[in-house]
Amino acid sequence: MLAGGALLPARRALAQTGGQAGRQGGGTMLDMAVSAPPTSVDPHYHTLTPNFALGSHIFEQLVDRTPEGKPVPALAESWKAIDDKTWEFRLRRGVKWHNGQDFTAEDVAYTIERVPNVVNSPGSYAIYTKPIARVEIVDPHTVRFHTHAVNPLMVTDMSQVAIIWHGLGPNPSTGDFNNGRNAIGTGPFRLESYQSGNRAVFVRNEDYWGRKPHWAKVNYRFIPNDGARVAALQAGDVQFIDAVPTSDITRVRKEPHIAISETTSLRSIYLRTDFRTDGPSPYVTGPNGEKLDKNPLLDHRVREALSIAINRQGIAERIMSGAALPTGQFMPPGAYGYAQDIKAPPYDPARAKALLAEAGFPNGLGITLNSSNDRYVNDAQIAQTVGQMWSRIGVKTQVDTVPFAVNAQRSARRDFSVTLGGWSNSTGEPSAGMRGLLGTRDLSRGWGTVNQALYSNPQFDGLVEQALVTVDDEKRESLWQEATRVAAKDIAWIPLHTQVNVWAMRDTLKHTPRADEMTRAMDISPR
Repeated sequence: MLAGGALLPARRALAQTGGQAGRQGGGTMLDMAVSAPPTSVDPHYHTLTPNFALGSHIFEQLVDRTPEGKPVPALAESWKAIDDKTWEFRLRRGVKWHNGQDFTAEDVAYTIERVPNVVNSPGSYAIYTKPIARVEIVDPHTVRFHTHAVNPLMVTDMSQVAIIWHGLGPNPSTGDFNNGRNAIGTGPFRLESYQSGNRAVFVRNEDYWGRKPHWAKVNYRFIPNDGARVAALQAGDVQFIDAVPTSDITRVRKEPHIAISETTSLRSIYLRTDFRTDGPSPYVTGPNGEKLDKNPLLDHRVREALSIAINRQGIAERIMSGAALPTGQFMPPGAYGYAQDIKAPPYDPARAKALLAEAGFPNGLGITLNSSNDRYVNDAQIAQTVGQMWSRIGVKTQVDTVPFAVNAQRSARRDFSVTLGGWSNSTGEPSAGMRGLLGTRDLSRGWGTVNQALYSNPQFDGLVEQALVTVDDEKRESLWQEATRVAAKDIAWIPLHTQVNVWAMRDTLKHTPRADEMTRAMDISPR
């Protein structure tokens, strides 16, 4: 087995509020609300935590993850490496699809073939399937993955790929997942309905092979507005919410009959800068708005100036109310791949000004910072604060905050100069972020799948490639740490902080917090 990501211990603080889960028929009904709307029910459409969390109610992977991030059997009962390029997975018997059909190896082969061919995917799951050269069906309950090279991350990768029914036929459309026609899974719930931007309704799968969830029905609402989400909990319209606003955490803790659940997450928040080399960056100008003939963000000094002009500790304390850890890397302290020597960049506005002058911009620059306003905790406030900090060093900053769906499409079109983003490590080690966010963009290899910034460094790529084929856990971790050092030195991205995830609920409920920040009905039960 591969080393799972050992995380900081989850901690739970409990207060007390009345209210209880509503009743639905002969079973129980849960009304819950999440802050970030998913972009699709299609489990292969977009590598986003809200999508994965929604999909986990309906679909399952060969390998699951514990709340701490360790791999455990799911649709596969066991796995082993047959040789350097062959992994064998033995599948669980007796599993039924929601339509009553048997789960078999044919479904696994069908899924692996489908993943890289999803039309218009803004963030492909092919990053997890590209190492597979072919799938061999040994028998109905055994598959072998033959890989292009040694792949010690196969178990980790298979914890990210939802298996779908082969009976959906060739090229199943994303639209038919959203309307429910293709939403046939093996998971603990069936999809009753889905309204984009509003809610999904799940009903319990009474034929589920595993431990059945307590809830007969789940009303899974999307409420991006922080105040409205907290108000819905207080009013009893919902019994559970995620992403408790940092400004409300202290107050909510003190409220009677409300319980809090929290843990340090694997979510890092960062800025990405445009590395295009074929002309100017679209939203960077001279100090008076004059057009530039090249992209100043390619200059290391400019990127460093932008980074050290940010007071990360100030953001963590004042904007995040302590629910964040300033960082200079992807992984949080204590996690696999964390490099002890990489600290959060120091706050040094005087040096930032000097670097801009040295780069040929003594009077500063003009720049637009793009950000979502409904995806990450305090994303719009963070962007506004960074903009103010940049303005103090002579970088006149316009902050443009829009719904995440709009910002994601802009990023997919490379319609940005600097954008705020976040990455949640759901695999227990930094491989996905290294390949997907910073690896040289090559979709045929599954590299750079969300690297719309077009960062590219052969030294970094070489270290990642070496790590991906290194079986020894300690040696692989050392390679991830070295790759992180290269990227940090290069200022390939501008890390800000690691989030602390906070959920709130009526005190009649209990919750198991997850480091991957997924919010799932299966993790909630009556106290």
